[in-house]
Amino acid sequence: MSLLTVNNLGQHFVDKTLYEDANFVLNKEDHMGVTGQNGVGKSTLIKILTGEILPDDGQVKWQSRVSVGYLDQYAKLTPGVTIRDFLRTAFAPLYQQEKELTKLYMQYGDNGTNELLQKAGKIQTYLEEHNFYGIDTEIERVAAGLGLADLGYDHDVAKLSGGQRSKIILAKLLLQNPDVLLLDEPTNYLDVTHIDWLVDYLNDFSGAFIVVSHDYDFLDRIANCIIDVDLGTITRYTGTLKQAMRQKEANKETYLKAYTNQQRKISKTEAYIRKNKAGTRSKSAKSRERQLARMDILNPPKENRHAHFEFPYVATASNLLLQTQDLVIGYNEPLVKKAFNFSIGGKEKVAITGFNGIGKSTLLKTLLGQLNPLAGSFEIVTTAKIAYFKQDLIWPNNNMTPLQYLQEEFERKRPKELRGALARLGVTAQQAMSPLKKLSGGEQEKVKLAKMQFEPANLLFLDEPTNHLDRDSKDALRKAIINFAGGVIIVSHERDFFQGNWIDKTIDIETMK
Repeated sequence: MSLLTVNNLGQHFVDKTLYEDANFVLNKEDHMGVTGQNGVGKSTLIKILTGEILPDDGQVKWQSRVSVGYLDQYAKLTPGVTIRDFLRTAFAPLYQQEKELTKLYMQYGDNGTNELLQKAGKIQTYLEEHNFYGIDTEIERVAAGLGLADLGYDHDVAKLSGGQRSKIILAKLLLQNPDVLLLDEPTNYLDVTHIDWLVDYLNDFSGAFIVVSHDYDFLDRIANCIIDVDLGTITRYTGTLKQAMRQKEANKETYLKAYTNQQRKISKTEAYIRKNKAGTRSKSAKSRERQLARMDILNPPKENRHAHFEFPYVATASNLLLQTQDLVIGYNEPLVKKAFNFSIGGKEKVAITGFNGIGKSTLLKTLLGQLNPLAGSFEIVTTAKIAYFKQDLIWPNNNMTPLQYLQEEFERKRPKELRGALARLGVTAQQAMSPLKKLSGGEQEKVKLAKMQFEPANLLFLDEPTNHLDRDSKDALRKAIINFAGGVIIVSHERDFFQGNWIDKTIDIETMK
C-alpha cells in the first residue's frame, strides 16, 4: 500500500493553473525528487501535502499512522535556547517518558508497590530501545555533519545567521526520524562537504522522502524516482534524475511528432472537404467531416517561459579593478589564519569557495566596505562601479509588489521598462503585481536580479545567486556572467555551476584555515 496517494489534484491562480487532474503515489521505498521551473508550484505542492494549503480540487490521502516531517524554514527559535537544547526538542516524547519514569521511581520510594515498579520497567525498556541514553551522541553526529558543531553547542539559537538557522531546523528534522521527510530546498545554505554528508544520510534513510531542489547534481545522487511539475501537469518517472530527464525529452519528441502528424492529417482532410463538399463526392466529404468532428484533437505543444539575464556594463580604463594586500577578515578575531593576497582584473571571473561559515560572505562584505578589515588592506580603483547581489531574501516591505519595489528603487524609470525587465527574467504580469511574500524563492531571486538590470557596473559581487533558481535560469545566469565585459567575484556552493572552464581564478578559503 502507498504511503501517499494524490488523486485528481488541481490548484489554480488568477493567471495560471499550477496543476490539473494530477495524480501520483509515494511508496515506502521511494526517494522522490521534485523538479520544475521557478513558479510552477513545487513549494505549493509541499504545502498541500502538509495540509498548510487546501487544494482547489482532488484528494491527498496519507496512510494512517504515518509520521511526516516537514522542513519548515519559518520555525520559531526562542532567544536564550542553546543549539543543544533546541536539537534535544526533537526527542521531546522520550524526555517526557523520562519525566514519567522519575515520577514513578519517586512514587515507588513512597509506596513501594510492584505495579509501580513494573510500569517503571516498561518505560525503562522503551527508553533503552529508542536509544534515549545516546541522544547527545546522535545530536553531535548530525550537528557535525551539517556544520553546526563549529558554532558550539551552547550558542544562542536567536543569534544564528539565516544559513545557520536553516541548518539547525534541518538537523532537528533529521533527528526526529519520521517515516516520511518533506524537504524544500535543503541544500540552499549547505557547502559541498555538508551536501555530501546529507547525500549519504538520505541514501541510508530507511523511510521515504520527497525533496524539492534546483540542485540537480544533488537530486541525481539521492533520488530513485522523480515527479516533474511542468505546464499544469505532474509526471512521475522511475529512476535517477538523468534518466527522468531523458524520458521527459523522449516523451516530448513523441508528442511533437504525433501533434505534427495530426495537424498534417487535419489540413489534408479540411482541404478535401472544401474541395468536394458540393460535388459528386459530397457524401465522402461529409463522412470525413464527421470523422474530423469526432477526432481527439491534441493541444499545441507549450513552451515554458525562459529567463534572459544581461548585466549592463559601464566602461573603465583600468585593467586592474581590485587588489588586496595581507587582508585579514573577521569580527573580533580572524576567520582564517592566512591573509588574502589576490587581485581581480578588468574581465576576470573569480570564484570564492569553502564550507559554509568559513568567511565567504564576510570577505565580500569587507571588500564592499560593510565590515572593517582586522588587518591589511585592499584597494578598489576609483573608476570601479560595483553591483552587488546579496543572498538573503530580505525586503524593505514584503507586502510590496515587485513593480512597486523596483519603482521605489528607480523613480525615474517608466513602469513599462520595469515590467519589461521582470518579464525578461520570467516574472509574469500577475506575479509583478503580487506581494513579494507570496512569490516563491526563485521568483523573489529574479526580482533581485531584475534590479541589477538597471545598475550599470564593471565589477559584480554575487553572493549565492543560484540558491533558488531552476536549471534553465541558472544556465541563463551563467551565460550572462560569462558575457559580462567586466570583472566578477562570485560565491556559490553549487559545484556544477562552475563547470565549463569559464572561471579564471578560484580562491578556496578552506586552504587558508
